[in-house]
Amino acid sequence: MIDKQTFREAMSRLAAAVNVITSNGPGGLCGCTASAVCSVSDEPPILLVCINRSSRNNAVLKENQQLCVNVLRADQEALALQFSRSGTDVAERFAGTGWTEPQEDHAVDGAPGSPMLDDALVSLDCRITGSAEVGSHTVFYCTVEDTRFGAPGPGLVYFERAFHAVPASDSSDDQK
Repeated sequence: MIDKQTFREAMSRLAAAVNVITSNGPGGLCGCTASAVCSVSDEPPILLVCINRSSRNNAVLKENQQLCVNVLRADQEALALQFSRSGTDVAERFAGTGWTEPQEDHAVDGAPGSPMLDDALVSLDCRITGSAEVGSHTVFYCTVEDTRFGAPGPGLVYFERAFHAVPASDSSDDQK
């Protein structure tokens, strides 16, 4: 088996979309930057989000049982960094950026909905419908309840330990 450093170096060469994961509910408000997000199924629409078990966000997500995946634009690198810093107060993470709570019918058990980033490429409002503890992370399986599309534009990816812009295709409007 390879060692941790070799694995991390290998994973740094796997480009991944940059997302801000948000949640609000009985466990409180939380948010973090994540690149370990991917589609699982389109029928029903399920995605997965991996969060380190040592992160405060992990416990909050487990209690809230809902989250929103906000896919970042190429010009939102500063926001990605703002949500990735450990020790940053939750209110500071959300300050200075426009957020909207989803419609009430998507909230879990009457709790407030998960904040949706006003200018994300897309925001996916989800219920956490399952999870698995795998190594250092919890894999959250999330059923997508609502989707809000932002204006098309270049996306933000993380590759070789740096942020990069991915140009939007001319047909991005056709994907809705």
